[in-house]
Amino acid sequence: MPGPSHSRRRESTPLILPTVSGNGIVLRAFRDDDVETVRAASRDPLIPDLTTVPRNADRRGALAYIARQHRRLRSGAGYSFAIASVDDRAIGQIGLWPVRDDPGRASIGYWILESARGHGHASAALRALSEWAWSLPSLERLELFVEPWNTGSWKAAEAAGFEREGLLRSWRVIRSERRDLLIYSRLREPGESNAGSAHRPDA
Repeated sequence: MPGPSHSRRRESTPLILPTVSGNGIVLRAFRDDDVETVRAASRDPLIPDLTTVPRNADRRGALAYIARQHRRLRSGAGYSFAIASVDDRAIGQIGLWPVRDDPGRASIGYWILESARGHGHASAALRALSEWAWSLPSLERLELFVEPWNTGSWKAAEAAGFEREGLLRSWRVIRSERRDLLIYSRLREPGESNAGSAHRPDA
């Protein structure tokens, strides 16, 4: 599963996080009652290596992770959503991170709890986020990065309309080693907007 980009926006204008509906999922803000979801992710063998989820987090550490997601929004760094099932239970995270010095480009990172994998939630979240992203007028290109062995993640990306552009050799340090990553992208089509995704600002 791709991790979040570490790019940051120069401006500090707070961002507004919407609630976005997808196929069997909802993208919404993290809440403190999502703490057990974050703790479960922290015990996953891979999620903490690829994301900012702390390994083996206690309740305090998980709440600190949730607080960081809200600070990213307030600082203008990017949009961090909880991926929730139709019963409003958080099952993962997905983020949209504008690339510094290039307002037309943003990267996407996401994770799904092991217990929720295999049901199409990742591709549904990617599609919902991508379609919502075109409501941001400056964006023209979305991109994400996946390790070649991570078949589930790159199949989810392809199912959500992302195209593989190639292999980036020795691109990122993961688990203390430089790793190859596949790069995927999705481009705004002429006239494409937020069609198909209901969204509203969170209170």
